[in-house]
Amino acid sequence: MKRFSVITVAALSLLTGCAANTPITSNSASSEITKASDETVQLAQTGYSTTVPDEYFKPIEQAGTVEEFTYESKDYVRDESDVTKTAYIYLPYGYDENDTQARYDIVYLMHGWGGHAGEYFEYANIKEMLDNMISKGDIKPTIFVSATFYNPNSNTDFSSSEYEFRQFHRDFEENLMPAVESKYHTYAEGTSAEQLKASRDHRAFGGFSLGSVTTWLQFCYDYDYIRYFLPMSGSCWYYGTYGDFRFEDNVDFIEQLVKDNDLDERGYFIYHGVGTNDTVKYQSEEMAKEMLSRKIFSPEHYAFYQCEGGQHDHLSCREFMYNALPLFFEE
Repeated sequence: MKRFSVITVAALSLLTGCAANTPITSNSASSEITKASDETVQLAQTGYSTTVPDEYFKPIEQAGTVEEFTYESKDYVRDESDVTKTAYIYLPYGYDENDTQARYDIVYLMHGWGGHAGEYFEYANIKEMLDNMISKGDIKPTIFVSATFYNPNSNTDFSSSEYEFRQFHRDFEENLMPAVESKYHTYAEGTSAEQLKASRDHRAFGGFSLGSVTTWLQFCYDYDYIRYFLPMSGSCWYYGTYGDFRFEDNVDFIEQLVKDNDLDERGYFIYHGVGTNDTVKYQSEEMAKEMLSRKIFSPEHYAFYQCEGGQHDHLSCREFMYNALPLFFEE
């Protein structure tokens, strides 16, 4: 549905010490993209995100529904004992559980520190925005999953939360993804690892704050299952932790991962966002600078956008989702 083609590539020119209202500028590299609405646009690799129109926050009759979804998992941080976890599922208007021929793209979303499952459908009119984006043809009817890296045994203080999100990829691979996609009509023809990997072109993962860190780790561990990524306000912590970000080491790892697994040919796209007034924007900016310094991360694979005036909150998430989702899921 979206066709990426690099238009130009010029010399890299990064701004240092970016002002609050000055985006990182990389080069004149851009991609021509045909959105789900068949509108062709040219996407620069860096810039400002577009504000969501107010009309997208209004409830509409053709609205999707949100339902609670429980599944069995393991406590991977402690003793791998059995636990029951909860996620919340957004089903687009017209979804029919009896229509086994229909297939839907799926987006998994992760909260930040201290958050909870389902919060993407509670705050900042994100649910209404999704309804309107689908109704107006900005995106195809899509399933969204608002999950959590916590379980009933979890301690939610900051340091303990790091243990939780670092193990989430196991929950995702072994429990959440198979459980969700055995019930709802995605492009996976079954829930074996091979069948889930075969449908990676129709799966995305995004997250905010520690959920953004989780999203980068999902790229590191689950690139075989997921093609599209939306990290919002956070960098990769495969190496290091908060305050010890190790940007170069992490981007070295990601670059080698791309090369070793032929991801240029198989396809992947990362839309990385942060607000210009975000209290922790430093890590996103420095991660972006390191990514943009490598030629391998061309515009069809990586874009970095700032929400002008955006802070560390769901309002910025909403804007990044509005901008990024139409770029996902090419046919």
